[in-house]
Amino acid sequence: MENNPYLLYIYTSFQERATFISHGNTGRLAKHHGEKSLAQICGTIASDEKRHETAYTKIVEKLFEIDPDGTVSAFADRMRKKITMPGVFMYDGKDDNLFQNYAAVAQRLTVYTVKDYVDILEYFVERWNVEKLTGLSGEGRRAQDYVCGLGQRLRKMEERAQEKAMEAASTIPFSWIFGREVNI
Repeated sequence: MENNPYLLYIYTSFQERATFISHGNTGRLAKHHGEKSLAQICGTIASDEKRHETAYTKIVEKLFEIDPDGTVSAFADRMRKKITMPGVFMYDGKDDNLFQNYAAVAQRLTVYTVKDYVDILEYFVERWNVEKLTGLSGEGRRAQDYVCGLGQRLRKMEERAQEKAMEAASTIPFSWIFGREVNI
């Protein structure tokens, strides 16, 4: 995280909330399809992720209290670089696009979507009272403007992503489910 603890805590707050959402959604889908044990496992993981999110979110809240300028600048920097999930490094020895294909399935099934990403961003902008920060430097105000306006810009991308997902319906085999073809 570029040797900046602010970036680390912002990333981790976001990542933990994202995994809370995705495991919760996976659990709901599993329950809907009669997989009660899987639903329970996902629920347990989701609640654990929520506890992690709470801890990291409180750390960032404290950073905003003691250094609003540095924290909002780090928030903007982190969002410019995008929040990528650790799964981006998945590789099964066969599919060079494994994470992208997995993400496409997650988007289509609404396990984790572009909308979730934007919702998380907007949640933290509100939770950390970013719009209400005062006394910022010029750089801090630019970072504040960027972060506070980013959700609206990403909503437009969300619409395009949904359209693209519907147009690009195809199938691909996933090795971890014994080569079964899955719609992406």
